[in-house]
Amino acid sequence: MSSSDGAYLGIDINKNQTVLSIYKSNMEEPVTVSTILGEENYSIPTELAKRVGVGQWFFGDDAIKKSRLKEAELVEDLFQKALLNEEVFVDGTGYEARELMVIYFNKLFSIPGPMAALGDIEKLIICVEQVNLEVMELMNYIVSSLSIPADRLMLIDRNECFYHYALSQKPELFLYNVALFDYSGSNMVSCVLNRNQTTRPQLITLDVVNHGDLGDNRDEAFDRIIADTFGSNLFSSVYLVGNGFDGEWMKSSLTRLCKGRKVFLGKNLYSKGACYAGYTKDGKRDWPFIYIGDNDLKLNLSIKILENNVMKFFTLIDAGESWYDVKGECEVILDGEPEIEFYIQRPESREAHTEVLELSDMPPRENRTTRLRIEASPVSDVAVAIVITDLGFGEISPSSGKCWEHTISLK
Repeated sequence: MSSSDGAYLGIDINKNQTVLSIYKSNMEEPVTVSTILGEENYSIPTELAKRVGVGQWFFGDDAIKKSRLKEAELVEDLFQKALLNEEVFVDGTGYEARELMVIYFNKLFSIPGPMAALGDIEKLIICVEQVNLEVMELMNYIVSSLSIPADRLMLIDRNECFYHYALSQKPELFLYNVALFDYSGSNMVSCVLNRNQTTRPQLITLDVVNHGDLGDNRDEAFDRIIADTFGSNLFSSVYLVGNGFDGEWMKSSLTRLCKGRKVFLGKNLYSKGACYAGYTKDGKRDWPFIYIGDNDLKLNLSIKILENNVMKFFTLIDAGESWYDVKGECEVILDGEPEIEFYIQRPESREAHTEVLELSDMPPRENRTTRLRIEASPVSDVAVAIVITDLGFGEISPSSGKCWEHTISLK
Protein backbone atom coordinates (compact mmCIF):
# COMPACT_ATOMS: atom_id res chain seq x y z
CA MET A 1 0.00 0.00 0.00
CA SER A 2 1.43 3.40 -0.91
CA SER A 3 1.73 6.05 1.78
CA SER A 4 -0.93 8.14 0.04
CA ASP A 5 -3.42 5.36 0.83
CA GLY A 6 -2.36 5.17 4.46
CA ALA A 7 -4.69 5.62 7.39
CA TYR A 8 -5.00 8.54 9.77
CA LEU A 9 -5.35 7.10 13.25
CA GLY A 10 -6.85 9.43 15.87
CA ILE A 11 -6.46 8.36 19.52
CA ASP A 12 -8.12 10.35 22.29
CA ILE A 13 -6.49 9.15 25.51
CA ASN A 14 -6.61 10.10 29.18
CA LYS A 15 -6.06 8.33 32.50
CA ASN A 16 -9.53 6.75 32.40
CA GLN A 17 -10.36 5.86 28.81
CA THR A 18 -9.22 5.75 25.21
CA VAL A 19 -11.20 6.27 22.00
CA LEU A 20 -9.80 5.26 18.62
CA SER A 21 -10.92 6.44 15.15
CA ILE A 22 -9.62 5.74 11.63
CA TYR A 23 -9.81 7.92 8.53
CA LYS A 24 -8.79 7.33 4.92
CA SER A 25 -9.20 9.48 1.85
CA ASN A 26 -11.96 7.25 0.48
CA MET A 27 -14.10 7.62 3.61
CA GLU A 28 -16.86 10.19 4.03
CA GLU A 29 -15.94 10.55 7.71
CA PRO A 30 -13.73 8.80 10.27
CA VAL A 31 -14.86 5.43 11.63
CA THR A 32 -14.61 4.84 15.38
CA VAL A 33 -13.42 1.42 16.52
CA SER A 34 -15.66 -0.57 18.85
CA THR A 35 -14.26 -3.33 21.04
CA ILE A 36 -17.46 -5.29 20.38
CA LEU A 37 -18.33 -5.91 16.73
CA GLY A 38 -21.69 -4.47 15.77
CA GLU A 39 -21.97 -2.26 18.85
CA GLU A 40 -21.03 1.36 19.55
CA ASN A 41 -18.79 0.48 22.48
CA TYR A 42 -16.22 3.22 21.82
CA SER A 43 -14.78 3.98 25.28
CA ILE A 44 -11.88 1.64 26.01
CA PRO A 45 -10.63 1.82 29.62
CA THR A 46 -6.96 2.84 29.76
CA GLU A 47 -6.23 -0.25 31.81
CA LEU A 48 -3.78 -3.14 31.59
CA ALA A 49 -3.67 -6.29 33.71
CA LYS A 50 -1.32 -9.28 33.89
CA ARG A 51 -2.61 -12.82 34.38
CA VAL A 52 -1.36 -14.12 37.72
CA GLY A 53 1.70 -16.34 37.30
CA VAL A 54 1.64 -16.11 33.48
CA GLY A 55 3.08 -13.59 31.01
CA GLN A 56 -0.32 -12.81 29.49
CA TRP A 57 -1.74 -9.28 29.36
CA PHE A 58 -5.30 -8.02 29.12
CA PHE A 59 -6.42 -4.49 28.31
CA GLY A 60 -9.53 -2.35 28.48
CA ASP A 61 -12.71 -3.94 29.81
CA ASP A 62 -11.05 -7.38 29.82
CA ALA A 63 -8.36 -6.10 32.19
CA ILE A 64 -10.99 -4.84 34.63
CA LYS A 65 -13.05 -8.03 34.35
CA LYS A 66 -10.08 -10.37 34.89
CA SER A 67 -8.85 -8.37 37.88
CA ARG A 68 -12.30 -8.50 39.51
CA LEU A 69 -12.28 -12.27 39.07
CA LYS A 70 -8.81 -12.34 40.73
CA GLU A 71 -7.40 -13.93 37.58
CA ALA A 72 -5.14 -10.96 36.80
CA GLU A 73 -3.48 -8.05 38.60
CA LEU A 74 -4.44 -4.55 37.42
CA VAL A 75 -1.81 -1.87 36.82
CA GLU A 76 -2.95 1.15 38.84
CA ASP A 77 -2.80 4.62 37.19
CA LEU A 78 -1.01 3.24 34.13
CA PHE A 79 -1.14 6.38 31.96
CA GLN A 80 -0.11 8.77 34.74
CA LYS A 81 2.80 6.57 35.82
CA ALA A 82 3.94 6.21 32.21
CA LEU A 83 3.98 10.00 31.84
CA LEU A 84 6.20 10.23 34.93
CA ASN A 85 8.39 7.36 33.64
CA GLU A 86 7.88 5.42 36.87
CA GLU A 87 8.57 1.77 37.64
CA VAL A 88 5.57 -0.36 38.63
CA PHE A 89 5.39 -3.80 40.22
CA VAL A 90 2.87 -6.25 38.81
CA ASP A 91 2.54 -9.85 39.99
CA GLY A 92 5.86 -9.52 41.84
CA THR A 93 7.86 -8.21 38.86
CA GLY A 94 9.06 -4.66 38.15
CA TYR A 95 8.27 -2.98 34.82
CA GLU A 96 8.76 0.47 33.35
CA ALA A 97 5.28 1.96 33.10
CA ARG A 98 6.00 3.30 29.63
CA GLU A 99 6.88 -0.24 28.45
CA LEU A 100 3.44 -1.32 29.62
CA MET A 101 1.91 1.57 27.64
CA VAL A 102 3.60 0.07 24.56
CA ILE A 103 1.80 -3.21 25.32
CA TYR A 104 -1.45 -1.27 25.72
CA PHE A 105 -1.01 0.40 22.31
CA ASN A 106 -0.16 -2.95 20.72
CA LYS A 107 -3.44 -4.28 22.11
CA LEU A 108 -5.29 -1.27 20.70
CA PHE A 109 -3.84 -1.90 17.26
CA SER A 110 -4.90 -5.56 17.45
CA ILE A 111 -8.64 -4.95 17.92
CA PRO A 112 -10.61 -7.00 15.32
CA GLY A 113 -12.66 -5.28 12.64
CA PRO A 114 -11.40 -2.02 11.08
CA MET A 115 -8.01 -2.35 12.77
CA ALA A 116 -7.37 -5.67 11.04
CA ALA A 117 -7.55 -3.94 7.65
CA LEU A 118 -5.66 -0.84 8.77
CA GLY A 119 -2.63 -1.14 6.49
CA ASP A 120 0.02 1.58 6.69
CA ILE A 121 -0.31 4.35 9.24
CA GLU A 122 0.05 7.65 7.42
CA LYS A 123 -0.24 9.63 10.66
CA LEU A 124 -0.83 8.76 14.29
CA ILE A 125 -2.58 11.69 15.96
CA ILE A 126 -2.66 11.55 19.75
CA CYS A 127 -5.22 13.76 21.46
CA VAL A 128 -4.71 14.59 25.15
CA GLU A 129 -6.25 17.11 27.51
CA GLN A 130 -3.02 19.12 27.54
CA VAL A 131 0.10 18.71 25.43
CA ASN A 132 3.34 18.99 27.42
CA LEU A 133 6.90 17.67 27.38
CA GLU A 134 5.96 14.56 29.38
CA VAL A 135 3.32 13.62 26.81
CA MET A 136 5.73 14.30 23.96
CA GLU A 137 8.48 12.13 25.48
CA LEU A 138 6.10 9.26 26.26
CA MET A 139 4.51 9.20 22.81
CA ASN A 140 7.87 9.43 21.08
CA TYR A 141 8.98 6.41 23.11
CA ILE A 142 5.83 4.48 22.18
CA VAL A 143 6.02 5.14 18.43
CA SER A 144 9.73 4.30 18.44
CA SER A 145 9.01 1.00 20.21
CA LEU A 146 6.28 0.25 17.66
CA SER A 147 8.64 1.08 14.74
CA ILE A 148 6.42 3.96 13.61
CA PRO A 149 8.52 6.78 12.07
CA ALA A 150 8.72 9.81 14.37
CA ASP A 151 7.50 12.16 11.63
CA ARG A 152 4.19 10.28 11.54
CA LEU A 153 3.35 11.23 15.12
CA MET A 154 1.29 14.32 15.83
CA LEU A 155 0.22 15.60 19.26
CA ILE A 156 -2.88 17.69 19.70
CA ASP A 157 -5.11 18.88 22.53
CA ARG A 158 -8.87 18.50 22.80
CA ASN A 159 -9.63 22.12 21.93
CA GLU A 160 -7.85 21.79 18.60
CA CYS A 161 -9.61 18.48 17.92
CA PHE A 162 -12.94 20.25 18.42
CA TYR A 163 -11.87 23.01 16.02
CA HIS A 164 -10.99 20.51 13.29
CA TYR A 165 -14.11 18.42 13.87
CA ALA A 166 -16.57 21.33 13.90
CA LEU A 167 -15.21 22.89 10.69
CA SER A 168 -15.12 19.53 8.89
CA GLN A 169 -18.90 19.26 9.07
CA LYS A 170 -21.45 20.62 6.58
CA PRO A 171 -21.14 24.43 6.24
CA GLU A 172 -24.62 25.03 7.62
CA LEU A 173 -23.46 23.55 10.92
CA PHE A 174 -20.90 26.33 11.40
CA LEU A 175 -22.71 29.19 9.66
CA TYR A 176 -22.84 30.95 13.02
CA ASN A 177 -21.04 30.15 16.28
CA VAL A 178 -20.48 26.56 17.42
CA ALA A 179 -20.49 25.40 21.04
CA LEU A 180 -19.07 22.35 22.79
CA PHE A 181 -20.00 21.27 26.31
CA ASP A 182 -17.59 18.75 27.84
CA TYR A 183 -18.80 16.84 30.87
CA SER A 184 -16.02 14.24 30.96
CA GLY A 185 -14.97 14.94 34.53
CA SER A 186 -16.68 16.39 37.55
CA ASN A 187 -16.76 19.90 36.05
CA MET A 188 -18.71 21.28 33.11
CA VAL A 189 -16.50 22.98 30.51
CA SER A 190 -17.80 25.05 27.60
CA CYS A 191 -15.91 25.90 24.44
CA VAL A 192 -17.27 28.41 21.90
CA LEU A 193 -15.82 28.55 18.39
CA ASN A 194 -15.79 31.99 16.75
CA ARG A 195 -14.89 32.76 13.13
CA ASN A 196 -13.46 36.06 11.92
CA GLN A 197 -14.77 36.03 8.36
CA THR A 198 -12.97 39.26 7.42
CA THR A 199 -9.50 37.67 7.50
CA ARG A 200 -7.96 35.37 4.88
CA PRO A 201 -7.57 32.68 6.05
CA GLN A 202 -10.39 33.02 8.56
CA LEU A 203 -8.98 33.37 12.06
CA ILE A 204 -10.62 30.99 14.54
CA THR A 205 -10.73 31.67 18.27
CA LEU A 206 -12.00 29.44 21.06
CA ASP A 207 -13.48 30.77 24.29
CA VAL A 208 -13.06 28.09 26.96
CA VAL A 209 -14.73 28.39 30.39
CA ASN A 210 -14.64 25.90 33.27
CA HIS A 211 -18.01 26.24 35.01
CA GLY A 212 -17.15 23.91 37.90
CA ASP A 213 -19.33 21.26 39.50
CA LEU A 214 -23.03 21.35 38.60
CA GLY A 215 -24.13 20.47 42.12
CA ASP A 216 -27.26 18.52 43.07
CA ASN A 217 -29.64 20.03 40.49
CA ARG A 218 -27.64 19.42 37.33
CA ASP A 219 -30.46 20.29 34.96
CA GLU A 220 -31.04 23.73 36.46
CA ALA A 221 -27.31 24.49 36.73
CA PHE A 222 -26.66 23.43 33.14
CA ASP A 223 -29.62 25.49 31.94
CA ARG A 224 -28.04 28.60 33.49
CA ILE A 225 -24.66 27.79 31.93
CA ILE A 226 -26.26 27.44 28.50
CA ALA A 227 -28.00 30.81 28.87
CA ASP A 228 -24.74 32.50 29.98
CA THR A 229 -22.71 30.86 27.21
CA PHE A 230 -25.11 31.69 24.37
CA GLY A 231 -26.18 35.15 25.49
CA SER A 232 -27.79 36.87 22.51
CA ASN A 233 -25.46 35.27 19.95
CA LEU A 234 -26.55 32.91 17.18
CA PHE A 235 -25.36 29.29 17.30
CA SER A 236 -25.66 26.82 14.43
CA SER A 237 -24.73 23.66 16.32
CA VAL A 238 -23.92 22.34 19.78
CA TYR A 239 -21.88 19.24 20.69
CA LEU A 240 -22.13 17.37 23.99
CA VAL A 241 -19.29 15.04 24.98
CA GLY A 242 -18.51 13.10 28.15
CA ASN A 243 -19.97 10.41 30.37
CA GLY A 244 -21.63 13.08 32.51
CA PHE A 245 -24.37 13.42 29.91
CA ASP A 246 -25.39 9.77 30.35
CA GLY A 247 -28.86 9.23 31.75
CA GLU A 248 -31.99 11.31 31.27
CA TRP A 249 -31.36 14.17 33.67
CA MET A 250 -31.52 16.93 31.02
CA LYS A 251 -35.05 18.37 30.82
CA SER A 252 -35.29 22.17 30.70
CA SER A 253 -31.62 22.43 29.67
CA LEU A 254 -32.20 20.19 26.63
CA THR A 255 -35.21 22.28 25.61
CA ARG A 256 -33.04 25.42 25.65
CA LEU A 257 -30.22 23.68 23.78
CA CYS A 258 -32.41 22.50 20.92
CA LYS A 259 -34.17 25.81 20.32
CA GLY A 260 -33.16 26.84 16.79
CA ARG A 261 -29.96 24.82 16.54
CA LYS A 262 -28.66 21.29 15.90
CA VAL A 263 -27.50 19.34 18.97
CA PHE A 264 -25.24 16.27 18.83
CA LEU A 265 -24.37 13.87 21.66
CA GLY A 266 -21.43 11.45 21.44
CA LYS A 267 -18.13 10.25 22.86
CA ASN A 268 -15.91 10.10 19.79
CA LEU A 269 -15.72 13.77 18.72
CA TYR A 270 -12.11 14.23 19.82
CA SER A 271 -10.76 11.08 18.15
CA LYS A 272 -12.58 11.95 14.91
CA GLY A 273 -11.32 15.53 15.17
CA ALA A 274 -7.79 14.18 15.56
CA CYS A 275 -8.17 12.26 12.30
CA TYR A 276 -9.39 15.38 10.48
CA ALA A 277 -6.49 17.38 11.97
CA GLY A 278 -3.87 14.97 10.67
CA TYR A 279 -5.46 14.83 7.22
CA THR A 280 -5.78 18.61 7.00
CA LYS A 281 -2.29 19.41 8.30
CA ASP A 282 -0.85 17.05 5.70
CA GLY A 283 -2.34 19.35 3.06
CA LYS A 284 -4.81 16.75 1.78
CA ARG A 285 -7.64 19.30 1.41
CA ASP A 286 -8.26 23.03 1.24
CA TRP A 287 -8.56 24.57 4.68
CA PRO A 288 -9.49 28.28 4.72
CA PHE A 289 -9.05 28.59 8.50
CA ILE A 290 -6.27 29.22 10.98
CA TYR A 291 -6.45 28.56 14.69
CA ILE A 292 -3.72 29.54 17.12
CA GLY A 293 -4.08 27.18 20.08
CA ASP A 294 -2.30 27.00 23.43
CA ASN A 295 0.43 24.80 21.92
CA ASP A 296 0.77 26.75 18.69
CA LEU A 297 3.24 29.46 17.89
CA LYS A 298 1.86 32.99 18.11
CA LEU A 299 4.43 34.53 15.77
CA ASN A 300 5.88 34.39 12.27
CA LEU A 301 9.66 34.80 12.13
CA SER A 302 11.42 35.80 8.89
CA ILE A 303 14.62 37.28 7.52
CA LYS A 304 15.24 39.25 4.33
CA ILE A 305 17.43 37.59 1.72
CA LEU A 306 18.63 38.47 -1.76
CA GLU A 307 17.98 35.65 -4.21
CA ASN A 308 18.71 36.01 -7.92
CA ASN A 309 18.98 39.79 -7.38
CA VAL A 310 15.45 39.85 -5.92
CA MET A 311 14.89 40.88 -2.30
CA LYS A 312 12.45 38.52 -0.57
CA PHE A 313 11.43 37.24 2.85
CA PHE A 314 12.48 33.79 4.00
CA THR A 315 10.26 32.34 6.71
CA LEU A 316 12.07 30.49 9.48
CA ILE A 317 9.05 29.82 11.72
CA ASP A 318 5.34 29.84 10.87
CA ALA A 319 2.62 30.76 13.35
CA GLY A 320 0.06 28.05 13.95
CA GLU A 321 2.56 25.20 14.08
CA SER A 322 3.08 23.29 17.33
CA TRP A 323 6.07 24.79 19.13
CA TYR A 324 7.08 21.33 20.38
CA ASP A 325 8.21 19.95 17.05
CA VAL A 326 8.75 22.81 14.60
CA LYS A 327 12.23 24.11 13.76
CA GLY A 328 13.62 26.45 11.14
CA GLU A 329 17.06 26.51 9.52
CA CYS A 330 18.83 28.15 6.61
CA GLU A 331 22.31 29.13 5.43
CA VAL A 332 23.07 32.62 4.16
CA ILE A 333 26.06 34.62 2.95
CA LEU A 334 26.61 37.80 4.93
CA ASP A 335 26.39 40.95 2.83
CA GLY A 336 27.32 44.18 4.59
CA GLU A 337 27.49 44.78 8.34
CA PRO A 338 27.99 41.79 10.70
CA GLU A 339 24.35 41.64 11.81
CA ILE A 340 21.12 39.80 11.02
CA GLU A 341 17.73 41.52 11.04
CA PHE A 342 14.73 39.42 12.07
CA TYR A 343 11.12 40.27 11.32
CA ILE A 344 8.53 39.23 13.95
CA GLN A 345 4.84 39.33 13.09
CA ARG A 346 1.62 38.23 14.76
CA PRO A 347 -0.51 36.14 12.37
CA GLU A 348 -3.53 38.45 12.72
CA SER A 349 -1.48 41.59 12.00
CA ARG A 350 0.07 43.05 8.87
CA GLU A 351 2.61 44.96 10.92
CA ALA A 352 5.98 43.46 11.84
CA HIS A 353 8.62 44.63 14.27
CA THR A 354 12.30 43.96 13.80
CA GLU A 355 15.13 42.83 16.02
CA VAL A 356 18.77 43.11 14.98
CA LEU A 357 21.24 40.54 16.27
CA GLU A 358 24.77 41.92 16.09
CA LEU A 359 27.49 39.36 15.38
CA SER A 360 30.07 40.75 17.76
CA ASP A 361 33.73 39.77 17.35
CA MET A 362 33.16 38.51 13.83
CA PRO A 363 36.58 37.93 12.19
CA PRO A 364 37.34 40.71 9.66
CA ARG A 365 36.78 39.41 6.13
CA GLU A 366 36.02 40.70 2.69
CA ASN A 367 32.35 41.26 1.98
CA ARG A 368 30.35 38.16 0.98
CA THR A 369 33.00 35.74 2.22
CA THR A 370 31.16 34.65 5.38
CA ARG A 371 28.59 31.88 5.36
CA LEU A 372 26.23 31.62 8.33
CA ARG A 373 23.89 28.93 9.52
CA ILE A 374 20.75 30.29 11.22
CA GLU A 375 18.76 27.90 13.41
CA ALA A 376 15.44 28.79 15.04
CA SER A 377 13.94 26.60 17.80
CA PRO A 378 10.83 27.70 19.71
CA VAL A 379 11.10 27.58 23.50
CA SER A 380 7.46 28.52 24.09
CA ASP A 381 4.44 29.59 22.07
CA VAL A 382 5.69 33.23 22.04
CA ALA A 383 9.50 32.88 22.05
CA VAL A 384 12.09 31.45 19.67
CA ALA A 385 15.75 30.69 20.43
CA ILE A 386 18.13 31.73 17.65
CA VAL A 387 21.58 30.22 17.10
CA ILE A 388 23.83 31.67 14.39
CA THR A 389 27.01 29.79 13.53
CA ASP A 390 29.98 31.09 11.53
CA LEU A 391 30.70 28.50 8.82
CA GLY A 392 33.43 30.49 7.11
CA PHE A 393 33.75 30.33 3.33
CA GLY A 394 35.69 27.24 2.34
CA GLU A 395 39.44 27.70 2.02
CA ILE A 396 39.03 31.46 1.53
CA SER A 397 37.75 32.06 5.06
CA PRO A 398 38.00 29.15 7.48
CA SER A 399 35.26 28.89 10.08
CA SER A 400 35.99 30.65 13.36
CA GLY A 401 33.65 28.27 15.22
CA LYS A 402 31.87 31.25 16.78
CA CYS A 403 28.17 31.02 17.70
CA TRP A 404 25.76 33.78 18.63
CA GLU A 405 22.62 33.00 20.62
CA HIS A 406 19.56 35.12 21.20
CA THR A 407 15.92 34.66 22.15
CA ILE A 408 13.26 36.53 20.21
CA SER A 409 9.81 36.97 21.67
CA LEU A 410 6.61 38.87 21.01
CA LYS A 411 6.53 42.35 22.46
